[in-house]
Amino acid sequence: MAKSRNPRHGSMQFWPRKRAKSEHPRIRSVALLKETSPCFFAGYKAGMTHILFRDERPNSMTKGSSVFMPVTVIECPPLKVAAIRFYKKSGYGINPVGEILAKTNDKNLARKITLPKKEIQGKDISDYDDIRIIAYTQPSLTGIGKKKPEIFEISLGGEKEQKLAYAKEKLGKEITLKDVFKDGQLIDTHAVTKGKGFQGPVKRFGISLKSHKSEKKRRSAGNLGPWQQSAIWRVAQAGQMGYHTRTEYNKEIIMISAKPEDINLKGGFPHYGNVKNDYIIVKGSVQGHQKRLILLNHAVRPDRKQRAEKLSIEHIRK
Repeated sequence: MAKSRNPRHGSMQFWPRKRAKSEHPRIRSVALLKETSPCFFAGYKAGMTHILFRDERPNSMTKGSSVFMPVTVIECPPLKVAAIRFYKKSGYGINPVGEILAKTNDKNLARKITLPKKEIQGKDISDYDDIRIIAYTQPSLTGIGKKKPEIFEISLGGEKEQKLAYAKEKLGKEITLKDVFKDGQLIDTHAVTKGKGFQGPVKRFGISLKSHKSEKKRRSAGNLGPWQQSAIWRVAQAGQMGYHTRTEYNKEIIMISAKPEDINLKGGFPHYGNVKNDYIIVKGSVQGHQKRLILLNHAVRPDRKQRAEKLSIEHIRK
């Protein structure tokens, strides 16, 4: 019988494997949109469940039958726009040249930043090249027991004049999930993974156990490199595992809904509770623990072979 092999895993591109600086992930690139809308949205991971859908794909081996699919539920309360930020291009990149603040903001925003005591009269800026909006989450609308919002800058799609009109319309108002995404779309998810603490190289990188006749340790790398002073950095060693910022590409949106009663489990989702706002159902798993912030981005490199289709859902496990 052939010997099963499990070679060392773990990409060297993710280095060093340290804890994330913040539980709030960053989005470093966005897809260029033709329509005028925000380029990404935010939500809180509620948990996983499963659905049964009628397979109507023409070339599928299970065509005409009910198929089981694991899914992740992400609660997405509306985002609120706090300011409009103007940018000007230069030889060193883009630099902010002005802002227009909303006249009213939620009192919970003061838990995150210092709000001006007096109303600041913003003026329109004529010389600019790009416009982005400053938005913040509303976790107080959920049941996770959190009031302090996350605040971030969101790029907009469309032309410069369309961006300005959209930003002025939404200033101080809410942006809902359906304003950004639709059913059957491919998205990228950005989040911080579950933290697993200090782990050894066998669990951390999947190296093989040494022989039971090994002279000393069994769950360690045999050779740490040709130099005695320090171990070479490519050798798998013990250290931090988990709590890293990661991106998953081309996740399929199964459904977007505003009816929490259709998805809430009996007794609520474990470690989360009941969903109270708009939610999104994503195919498969999503990185991160329950209650963790998930940034949902339009797919920056969509897979052309992966056809996102609207499924006819027969049953959602509750």
